[in-house]
Amino acid sequence: MRVRRNKTIYALTMTAAAAAALCVLSPWSVPLGPVPLSVCTLLIYLCGWLLTPGRAAAAAAVYVLIGAAGLPVFSGFLGGLGHLAGPTGGYIVGYIPLAFLCALFVKRFAARRKMCAVGLLLGTAVLYAVGTAWFCFQTDTPVGGGLAVCVLPFLPGDLMKMLGALMLGPVLHGRLERAGLLYE
Repeated sequence: MRVRRNKTIYALTMTAAAAAALCVLSPWSVPLGPVPLSVCTLLIYLCGWLLTPGRAAAAAAVYVLIGAAGLPVFSGFLGGLGHLAGPTGGYIVGYIPLAFLCALFVKRFAARRKMCAVGLLLGTAVLYAVGTAWFCFQTDTPVGGGLAVCVLPFLPGDLMKMLGALMLGPVLHGRLERAGLLYE
């Protein structure tokens, strides 16, 4: 007997599962100055292979809203509007365009890994721009100082996360597609 799947319910379930994964894994972090190192960006990169651009952005937005509501889902098991409005809040809000851009490039250029890499880099640049501008505004730090504290220490780790996503993302996508668990 063949089970008929409702694509809308499935899409909502995948989006909710991605948001749940962000909520469960993102609080575990390593403090590196004012901005902690977490697996959140890796998870968002992987959303590009598993969700459409709108659904990836929605998963990131749900994560942000859950944290804003006070649940301890941000790095270091923090949450609340105060944390979101604080110096690192721009990086949290920047996850939404990061997710959208990563998924957009992956969907448009799935067979061209270099273009997928461009999408991850572009999304990360937007994340850094939003987060660093917010940090500099909140702390009255010059842009050069903000980049030195909030971007430069994270470049090697984010590049490694991108490489991991570029290797793991297509594998996850292929397995879910073969299992009939992936709808576009």
